[in-house]
Amino acid sequence: MFDLIDLLKTFGYTAILFITFAESGVFLGFLLPGDSLLFTAGFLASQGHLDIIWVLLLAFLGAITGDSVGYAFGRQVGPRLFRRKDSLLFHRDHLKRAQAFYEQYGGKTIVLARFLPFIRTFAPIVAGIGSMKYSHFVFYNVIGGFIWAFGLSLTGFFLGNLIPNIDRYLLPIILLIIIVSALPGIVHLLRDPHSRTIIRKFLHKNR
Repeated sequence: MFDLIDLLKTFGYTAILFITFAESGVFLGFLLPGDSLLFTAGFLASQGHLDIIWVLLLAFLGAITGDSVGYAFGRQVGPRLFRRKDSLLFHRDHLKRAQAFYEQYGGKTIVLARFLPFIRTFAPIVAGIGSMKYSHFVFYNVIGGFIWAFGLSLTGFFLGNLIPNIDRYLLPIILLIIIVSALPGIVHLLRDPHSRTIIRKFLHKNR
């Protein structure tokens, strides 16, 4: 869907801030390429197209503010979500299990979710729905956002400086990042019996 190099060369730091913000806690943000965007931004910084300091700061800012907005959204609309009808992408039992998971693991969920597409977008929303203490949420939000934003951007930056002509392999690397990032969520979805039932009903209905 995105030519990340052209996107970043055209919109630069604005794209970094907007995409990391939207993907970190705004509905439909899960459609945006956060992981691969940060890696590509780091690579472009290694080639002199961007300043790595600004890449790191804006990615980190977008990540933590996006999560905070997602948390606030969850606190505001949580009760109404529990009254929604079940569908392929939404099920009330998922919210209940997510709440129980947050009660047991709390902060670990916020940090680990950073590296899982889809989950990264909805984790702060569920934290708000589950009334996770905001100071507790912010603490782990900052840790997770820092590791995610700095880790992926600096990986692209150092590989860009280390490997000659790495731009020739940029597309396969980005595809690998996307696959590796999405795999845990897909496996979890397919292993869950209730999710499999919803998928089968959805596929049968749309034949």
